[in-house]
Amino acid sequence: MKRVVWLIEAILLLALSIPLAILPYRCSIKAGESLGLLLFYAWRSRRRVAIENLKRAILSKALTISDGVEKTIKDFFKNFGRSFAEVIKLYYGFGKRIIDSVEIEGTENLNGAQSRGRGILFVTGHCGNWELMAIATAVKLSGIAIVARRINNPYINRFIEDARQRYGNSLIYKQGALKGIMDRLKKGGSVGVLMDQAVLPNEGYVIDFLGRRAWTTKMPALIARKTGAAVLPAFIHRTDKGHKIKIYPEVKLSNINGEDSILEDTKIFSEHIERYIKEYPSEWLWIHRRWKRV
Repeated sequence: MKRVVWLIEAILLLALSIPLAILPYRCSIKAGESLGLLLFYAWRSRRRVAIENLKRAILSKALTISDGVEKTIKDFFKNFGRSFAEVIKLYYGFGKRIIDSVEIEGTENLNGAQSRGRGILFVTGHCGNWELMAIATAVKLSGIAIVARRINNPYINRFIEDARQRYGNSLIYKQGALKGIMDRLKKGGSVGVLMDQAVLPNEGYVIDFLGRRAWTTKMPALIARKTGAAVLPAFIHRTDKGHKIKIYPEVKLSNINGEDSILEDTKIFSEHIERYIKEYPSEWLWIHRRWKRV
């Protein structure tokens, strides 16, 4: 029975996504934006989560106009819809124009890290069109291994997996990911990790995030210490011409000893995500319950 449900879900996804994929670029992006607005009004539970998250975040004080918080969240949903439309076009092979619009800054940081042959750990978050960032990086620079959660529906998971690999990336699924990540880095490869979602207490530390305490994964810090891989923060944001990826200089690990060193490194990595959110508040995934369990 479950397999039948999965098959129906996959057929519905195809039926809804193919028209979006084959529409002309401008029409597709406009449709995605409209879909985002529809979600803003219809998905009330997540809209409430997003607004409450932003109201309680430290950067809300910078939103001086009366409707600043709600407008930012509405802009987030519009960006989310645009990103969805872009990803659909990429998955179906109609994304050349989107990839061509991506500008990359900081390639010298990547080249410097690669020259040392220690492997590269990209740390980032659910910022901008993070799926496009991975694909554009593979096409324009080099392929990376993406750490991701396996989607419950195997048909949809296979579709997404094939699309990602078509552009030169590989996948490391979260369950049992540590060995795959370590092997990749020890061979001098690159791995991308999203580290801005809440984790279970045994998986991380409680640190300050946008003025509130939040459980944050310690995996990137542990891996960097064990492998000696270079840690490069990388993010993508929208521009008037398309998108811009910025690869930051290698992060120096703390010189503290023991367990405190992992905690300090985790704070340093997370601060890069905080700075991005403060600069581009409408491009972060506010609908996630980032501060749960605290």
